[in-house]
Amino acid sequence: MKLLFLAITLSIVSMISTTAAQTAQDDAAAARRATREKLRQVLTTSGPKKGIELTFNQSTKNEWNFVCVKRNGLVNSGSMEIVIGISKDNTIGFRIYPSYNGNYINIEKARNGAGLMRALLNLSDKNFLFWGADDGGDIFAGYTFTLESGFPDKAIEIVLYSIAPLDKFVGDMRPFIDGSNATAN
Repeated sequence: MKLLFLAITLSIVSMISTTAAQTAQDDAAAARRATREKLRQVLTTSGPKKGIELTFNQSTKNEWNFVCVKRNGLVNSGSMEIVIGISKDNTIGFRIYPSYNGNYINIEKARNGAGLMRALLNLSDKNFLFWGADDGGDIFAGYTFTLESGFPDKAIEIVLYSIAPLDKFVGDMRPFIDGSNATAN
């Protein structure tokens, strides 16, 4: 009888634990969906503003990403691919990939990769956005928001305004990318 009671008790505890874990997962998924909809609203409202002029779409490859390609107003970059993602860890991450001569700027393909990496570190120290390289060596500018203090709608807009000025830094990187002179703009 004691063995039967113990088995029933363990089964009940197991069901309660499974239900609690499922509820926590459901709550996290609902919060992530709510964040995605708030981000969609900010991008729809702020994207067309003068100085930003970007139209974002939800990615067809990853439902948690919004993507856009900036082509207008650039002097040094051919384009900038912008990816804004909502993570499972309650963050919103911006990654802005500039292109140069039709390709992403890649550390491995740069004429002076070590110099380019030093330039990126220096820019990270002096800029609002940080600079980095992804697993494939493609460089990007980025910013990450944590959401513990609420949804940062105005701060997201500030990052959006900060995208166009990144073009100047691509001009500064040219000596490391292809050996040409840095451009002023």
